[in-house]
Amino acid sequence: MSRQTSEQVAVTAEGTPVPDPPPAALVAVPVRRYGTWALGLVVAVVVAALVRAFAVAKIDYGVVVKYFTAKPILTGVLHTLELTVLSMVLALVLGVAVAVMRQSQNPVLTAVAAGYTWLFRGTPLLVQLLIWFNLSLIFKYVEIPGVYSAPMNTIMTPFVAALLGLGVNEGAYIAEIVRGGILSVDSGQREAAAALGMSQRLTMRRIVLPQAMRVIVPPLGNEFIALLKYSSLAYTISYTELLQSANKIYTANFQVIELLFTASLWYILLTTVFTIGQQQLERRLSRGHTTTPSRFGSLLRRNLIGRRR
Repeated sequence: MSRQTSEQVAVTAEGTPVPDPPPAALVAVPVRRYGTWALGLVVAVVVAALVRAFAVAKIDYGVVVKYFTAKPILTGVLHTLELTVLSMVLALVLGVAVAVMRQSQNPVLTAVAAGYTWLFRGTPLLVQLLIWFNLSLIFKYVEIPGVYSAPMNTIMTPFVAALLGLGVNEGAYIAEIVRGGILSVDSGQREAAAALGMSQRLTMRRIVLPQAMRVIVPPLGNEFIALLKYSSLAYTISYTELLQSANKIYTANFQVIELLFTASLWYILLTTVFTIGQQQLERRLSRGHTTTPSRFGSLLRRNLIGRRR
């Protein structure tokens, strides 16, 4: 008790109170991540074992390089890109239309949009492709009375079946992505547009959709990359895309793994290119939308930088 009292009344020789000592500087103590190092070691061992297994396996990697730029493979790559891009265009048109219909006040349009997403999200893509390809078993002819008539077999080619199967299926997923982007825009902006006399359609086109794009683009890019790989399912209906081209070659020379590696490398290359493009587009759309760091984070960063200096 006497010690506490003496500290409270401590003064200098001149009689002025003794100032309190300055607070200790914030010291950042690094966390020892033994679990991270152990996990990294395990991953390194597994990767090394896989590399060794593929290195000693009876795989002629020269064949992979040889067929990487072979004409049938390049033709398959072009067909894959064509199918992916056109399917994505069809999916975007359907997805945006269905998403807008879901926001409509008309119960019929809302029910049709909900039924579309329910049906095509609820059945496997492979099943849908097979149904489109065999649609002639249900509809023998496509006929517009007095204008056009043709057998369904001549219209529903493997390319058309793949385009419709991929595009219509993907449209159901894009509809939900676009709907989520529309809902992310504050409803007050719609009310302000209505107060200015703008129609609902003009409000959607001029105000809501442009702002929703920042939310829509990232998952939309992922869907495009997924669609690029889903296009390989067109192999089952005999469309000559990348996997089908590789299949025709290894059926003749029996170098199955080598040709599958060739196709895989092309898929990885195309995915990488589109991923970089997606990141650039996201960065462009995110301009002007920066995250403000917290005050504590700013103080901590300034303290640490000052200590390093």
